[in-house]
Amino acid sequence: MSLYSKRGVSAQKEEVHKATEKLDQGLYAHAFCKIYPDYLGNDADWVNLMHADGAGTKSILAFLYWKETGNLDVWKGIAQDAIVMNIDDLLCVGIHDNLLFSSTIDRNKRLIPGEVLEAIISGTQEFFDEMKTYGVGIHYLGGETADVGDVVRSIAVNGTMTARWPKNKLITNDLIKAGDVIVGFASAGQSNYEKTYNSGIGSNGLTSARHDALHKDYASQFPESFDTGLPEEVVYIGPNHLTDAVEVAGFPTTDIGHLLLSPTRTYAPLMKVLLEEYFGAIHGLVHCSGGGQTKCLKYLPEPFRIIKDNLFEPPVVFDLLKNASGSDWREMYQVFNMGHRLEVFTTEAAADQLIAAGKALGLGGNIVGRVEASGKKELVLHSPDGSIVHY
Repeated sequence: MSLYSKRGVSAQKEEVHKATEKLDQGLYAHAFCKIYPDYLGNDADWVNLMHADGAGTKSILAFLYWKETGNLDVWKGIAQDAIVMNIDDLLCVGIHDNLLFSSTIDRNKRLIPGEVLEAIISGTQEFFDEMKTYGVGIHYLGGETADVGDVVRSIAVNGTMTARWPKNKLITNDLIKAGDVIVGFASAGQSNYEKTYNSGIGSNGLTSARHDALHKDYASQFPESFDTGLPEEVVYIGPNHLTDAVEVAGFPTTDIGHLLLSPTRTYAPLMKVLLEEYFGAIHGLVHCSGGGQTKCLKYLPEPFRIIKDNLFEPPVVFDLLKNASGSDWREMYQVFNMGHRLEVFTTEAAADQLIAAGKALGLGGNIVGRVEASGKKELVLHSPDGSIVHY
């Protein structure tokens, strides 16, 4: 039983999928998000989408860092996490403009004062203002802020995003075919629209990241930061404190806290360009969020074999987490994105143009793999210790 499972979380969300398997799966079985008829406009040529997600347990890291340093800016990053986990999923069905967003913030008022709420809400608007300069329109329609200390230990930051979109501008993944290549875009580094180095951690696997990386001191100082029913041997088992310095080649010295709290990078400015200029070359899109590098298996229209044999070198934060936890490469690639969070399935002829578009925005891109015909659905990952096969 992995550390991840012992902490009461699941990379594959098996129980969640079982609970929802009888619900309407939408118009396109292989699309990255559920797509529904145009209930809002009643137009057969349009569709509706509504997506809900959030920053997850990353907000606990922000709580710890804020308590330790007094730095309120980390909460703006949590606002971005909650937004990006919504919009970057919707990007993967082709939606890149005229989106509606509503936030939901549940807090323990005894621990989370108004200044934290202000930082989150102002951070939300700042992110939308920044995206507007890249032609990505997101309208902030308010939301709900609830004081529910009996329900949440500190704070939960979530959101819902809604869109109405023309059918002929959708990416449904039905065009993925044998012979396609997979262009991956880096999750780490510093894009043109980021102010500092981004570790690439995103908003998935943060329960493991927090407990694997951080010292037992945090358990005694902040018991509100974890489930006290967990076995002691899986709680804060790492060697690090949030303010410990870390060197990242080519960038100023940072600390463990900033690595773990790097706001989830959005690919919206890039996808705005790709979907408007290279729409016909895009056969499929996958956001490597929950499930990490195995995510693509859920969205294939046929039982293809996916070979990922040119993956990005894992960024510093993932080396740190692997060393702290002792996890094997299989679990690391299943829990974390490990270097790229956006995958574009396309032709080999078009790949260079897509990579160049990313480079223009300061985003690294590579052909990380390919699609092969097969009698069964499988994924072959080339890790530093050899091949890992998933079915």
